[in-house]
Amino acid sequence: MTALTLSTAGAATLRADAIVVGVAKGAKGPVVAPGAEAVDKAFDGKLASVLETLGASGAEGEVTKLPVLSGLKTPVVLAVGLGPVPAKDATYGAEPLRRAAGVAARALSGVKKAAFALPVEAAEDIEAIAEGALLGAYAFTAYQGGEKKSKKGDNGPKRPLGEVALLGAKPRDKAHKAAAERAIALTEEVNRARDLVNTPPNDLTPESFAAVATAAGKENGIKVQVLDEKALAKGGYGGILGVGQGSANPPRLVKLAYTHPDAKKTLALVGKGITYDSGGISLKPAGHNETMKCDMSGAAAVFAAVVAAARLGLAVNVTGWLALAENMPSGTATRPGDVLRMYSGKTVEVLNTDAEGRLVLADALTRASEENPDAIVDVATLTGAMVLALGNRTFGIMANDEAFRTSIHEIAEEAGEASWPMPLPADLRKGMDSPTADIANMGERMGGGLVAGLFLKEFVGEGITWAHLDIAGPAFHEGAPYGYTPKGGTGSSIRTLVKLAERTAAGDLG
Repeated sequence: MTALTLSTAGAATLRADAIVVGVAKGAKGPVVAPGAEAVDKAFDGKLASVLETLGASGAEGEVTKLPVLSGLKTPVVLAVGLGPVPAKDATYGAEPLRRAAGVAARALSGVKKAAFALPVEAAEDIEAIAEGALLGAYAFTAYQGGEKKSKKGDNGPKRPLGEVALLGAKPRDKAHKAAAERAIALTEEVNRARDLVNTPPNDLTPESFAAVATAAGKENGIKVQVLDEKALAKGGYGGILGVGQGSANPPRLVKLAYTHPDAKKTLALVGKGITYDSGGISLKPAGHNETMKCDMSGAAAVFAAVVAAARLGLAVNVTGWLALAENMPSGTATRPGDVLRMYSGKTVEVLNTDAEGRLVLADALTRASEENPDAIVDVATLTGAMVLALGNRTFGIMANDEAFRTSIHEIAEEAGEASWPMPLPADLRKGMDSPTADIANMGERMGGGLVAGLFLKEFVGEGITWAHLDIAGPAFHEGAPYGYTPKGGTGSSIRTLVKLAERTAAGDLG
């Protein structure tokens, strides 16, 4: 993990391998952002014109490197685009700072120490820059470099940026210190979730995921309970067992319980944890299997959010439920046409074994409801239909309470995560009627993401406020990195869940 320090040193005196400055897009060309005054002075006040000569415009995500000849203790300046110059009396905002810091940190991989001289006006800016830098510096290299390391003079893949020195911050200021500490705790858990999502499915099974959760629980004062296949059978968890019965790696249901003595509310989080999804007997077509290690992203998000809440000491009880299974085809696998008896007692006709996430979530939702929390939020890479509706960077929000759905949408936007509220049209429920069972796991093809939400709603306890986040689009990024988002697992929805827990602790959600 990249180290973070708050530095009161001036940009001209701090020793580092590089210094990061912001440049905005002005009406007549690039404009050097606040925080870089000393750097601009080292270029005789002509930094903006030098950058423009090199082709910089200040556009978001743009990176320009240039050498320092004199006036600074750093040999390299890295100018990162912040986007348009803010309107008069406005600030750059948290998300542009987050993204710029992420771009800069990624561009500085292999560097030992970099000073970040981006605009800082308040503690919120420190937190945003710290978050962006620590998320942007992430790299998953656990499975790389073995052969290369044996070659003389080659140390394998580049290491992430070693240290971020954040200029303009005050280490002894309580608000600044708290902002940095929150950023470190949050990003460490986001990056841990990214590691889990990126881990190959031969190494991350339901059993090994449960072991990771158990170890983290012991480290952070979280009570962990693991139900293995025997306990699941005894308890009647037909959904989780039905999905996992085709695999040599049996399923698990993991409960993580963080409690606080001053808590007045309880928040339950439920995560889909399909450690590998082949589609089962309803096998996925060629080209759709290669990234299905990511189908446990919801469980990773829930796990990370509970640990982050514990590390931050939030005055709210947060319970996480990880519904873990591997969906494989075999002689013991669930078949299309089979009927499963769920933990709730309801029967489900399985029309498509590739609609398995809703089956494991249904059991976990029922179990979570038994503890009568103030609200339940489930998180899942649930449907390709949601990707078709909202694209690869936005997750959908469905809920049985419009005000709660709106609150989560607002919280997600504040956290810097793109989301969109989606409806649960009652007319789509009829499509899941089954002549054999209480309900089928499939309905109308059109609006499939909404159908899945309606299915889950059936298993939420009466009177409990509930929301469903379908993160199928943003959970796993297959394109080139951007902002602070890497290729591979992203940690989608974790920042939203943590901020939701903070709001609940503060009593801001009623």
